[in-house]
Amino acid sequence: MKPEFMDEAIRISLESLRQGTGGPFGAVVVKDDRIVGRGNNQVTSANDPTAHAEIVAVRDACRNLGSYHLRGAEIYTSCEPCPMCLAAIYWARLERVYYALTRQDAAAMGFDDAVLYSELSLPIGKRKLPLQQLAHDAALRAVGEWNNKPDRTLY
Repeated sequence: MKPEFMDEAIRISLESLRQGTGGPFGAVVVKDDRIVGRGNNQVTSANDPTAHAEIVAVRDACRNLGSYHLRGAEIYTSCEPCPMCLAAIYWARLERVYYALTRQDAAAMGFDDAVLYSELSLPIGKRKLPLQQLAHDAALRAVGEWNNKPDRTLY
């Protein structure tokens, strides 16, 4: 853990809000004691609800490293990751998360993820967003083809 990396994440968050590119959030991905990815919240400027600082930083790091995983890397973020960002961090195989603000701090600013945490813990049939399964057998055929593909890359 190096405070200067958190300082950079917070600097990015301030720059982002001052430039009006999105919410007050910044993140950096660090590997081998150097920043390999940077991200600021770009939800409103990119018209992309997934353009949270952590997601942008993960994408930047993967692009810079030429890899779809970030094993051996850590992320420093100005706020505790939301469920989407936390899932992306797991998928990217980051090894540690350092954060400054808590999700309660974010909620006090109007960025409340409580409904997401609540919904994700419910069985599918009890969620507010209806989910309906379709075309199971057709999708299984695609999975079968994937399983038989000799040059597939597991991730």
